[in-house]
Amino acid sequence: MRKDVEEFLKSAEEDLSAAKELLETKKYRITVFHCHQAVEKCLKAYLLEKSGKYLFTHSIYELIELATELDADFEYLFDINAQALEEYYTGARYPPLLKVSEEEAKEAVEIAEKARDFILRKIKLK
Repeated sequence: MRKDVEEFLKSAEEDLSAAKELLETKKYRITVFHCHQAVEKCLKAYLLEKSGKYLFTHSIYELIELATELDADFEYLFDINAQALEEYYTGARYPPLLKVSEEEAKEAVEIAEKARDFILRKIKLK
């Protein structure tokens, strides 16, 4: 596996770990931001591994579309609503601050975990 792919995946794991810790401390807005980051980085790792291209986008929807062009199984990410995390990329970072409930934060963590597990299987790491 390429070193840059490994670095993306390591960073994604750190984001997901941070999201879980932030959820526990009731920092829901920043929890969902890290969920977005984890999924974005996992998708970029997959696309980098498969295509050799580094993509300059933060759109999870766009990244899923690109991955689906390589492997139709990536439709699964739409099924689990991974693209919904996209609203958290900007909304969680800039005022007026996005309001995020505990339930929404928990759902974001679940989506990020499912997406990560799926993508790791596709990269053949799980």
